Amino acid sequence: MNKFYITTPIYYVNDKPHIGHAYTTIAADVIARWHRLKGEDVFFLTGTDEHGEKVETSAKKAGKLPKEFVDNIVGAYKYIWEKLNIKYDYFIRTSDSSHVKVVSEIIKKIAENGDIYKGYYEGWYCVSDESFWTELQLVDGKCPSCGREVKKVKEETYFFKLSKYQNKLIDFYNKNQKFLSPNFRSKEIINRVNDGLKDVSITRTTVKWAVPFPLDGSHYVYVWVDALCNYISAINWPHGPEFKEYWPADIHLIGKEINWFHSVIWPAMLFSAGIEPPKMVFAHGWWTVDGKKMSKSLDNFVDPILMVDKYSTDAFRYSLIREMPLGDDGDFSEKAIVSRLNNELVAELGNLINRVLTMAERFEGKIEGEAELDQKLNIGKIDSLMEDVDTFNALNEIFVFIKATNKYISEKEPWRLQGRELSNVLYNLLEASRIISILVYPFMPNTGAKIANQLGIEVGTIDDCTFREWTSKVKKGELLFKKFIQ
Repeated sequence: MNKFYITTPIYYVNDKPHIGHAYTTIAADVIARWHRLKGEDVFFLTGTDEHGEKVETSAKKAGKLPKEFVDNIVGAYKYIWEKLNIKYDYFIRTSDSSHVKVVSEIIKKIAENGDIYKGYYEGWYCVSDESFWTELQLVDGKCPSCGREVKKVKEETYFFKLSKYQNKLIDFYNKNQKFLSPNFRSKEIINRVNDGLKDVSITRTTVKWAVPFPLDGSHYVYVWVDALCNYISAINWPHGPEFKEYWPADIHLIGKEINWFHSVIWPAMLFSAGIEPPKMVFAHGWWTVDGKKMSKSLDNFVDPILMVDKYSTDAFRYSLIREMPLGDDGDFSEKAIVSRLNNELVAELGNLINRVLTMAERFEGKIEGEAELDQKLNIGKIDSLMEDVDTFNALNEIFVFIKATNKYISEKEPWRLQGRELSNVLYNLLEASRIISILVYPFMPNTGAKIANQLGIEVGTIDDCTFREWTSKVKKGELLFKKFIQ
């Protein structure tokens, strides 16, 4: 059995979950479910990043200890993933003692390789992003990532010799073309690495809500180094059977704003520790809302729970994946959800299944025939797109088959047929519906299961996406989707 290990970033607990978090996690869930349908041994990891200055400060303002503060917020993430029907295999927290132990061991391994030394850091620090910047990187004197104020800091620190791995990183990128994905993002990373790498600070002395630095009791591990280690601590590096089975990760799915950490610093750390890097870091795009960047000042963060309660889990999941290719930026609007719900999910998919089940229930003979609609299905293309992490075009290709099945009804006019001719058409329509239940399941799990249930079957696997003998008895239930009236 092939293994497949996919991860989301671990989400920083200082903010409540919004559309950006939901998008990454839904996309990862879609990919994980697809690979499960292929019969692969899948491990899907998500979780929360709980250390750092922002959390320490926020907890103090709330009058709580940091652990008490993060415990409350973690519940919000688990709740929303349940609402979005996210089927993860493990939820990691960086405050877990098992994770803290792995971080310490990684630091020791890197130090044994001679890649950690003490020095002084002086530069600009963004508390919001927990990130350091040089004078040249600032934009109008502010953080180039989030646009917020930065502060000048100078403190004793320990450095990781990132510069040592410049040539090794370039060689790795050249030999592993899919590591920097999507491909159009690779040039930026490679150019920055070629311009020269500076050693990076990996400890703080002023932030106490952090993993203790194992080489010096007066220092604490910088939150980003701590966070990156979650991908191997979750599978019990170094000796756990899970690590031996699942590592290297097949996909780290992340937002493009954290690409540098994952595509440069993380593999360099792994090189130093003698661990194989992941196979792919896929950096997806950003969402704007009605053409404007999401920000606290505009108060335009989209609450996924409100969207689910208003439009349903599957309609929300579908709309996010259907709106844009995974690597691109996109604009979110409720008008787009309503349009896709009414015109695609209701009029195309829902109407198709309802018509097929209605006709099948009325037919009294044995349903059998020869495959005709199979020529409209390109399962190889869909699978190839999913392997390339192209969920957008894979879903488009699935709807090509759904539209072809609707067109088949219009062309055959089964309401005019009887006997063998009608049986043959119903056979094609029922088999197409069965296959559709499988294909839409990773994107819309509730919908796929509902279709299968009304067909009198279980949701199958990708191997079942071929026309075969029809033996089930249908029982039409409620409509899959209801039109949304504004």
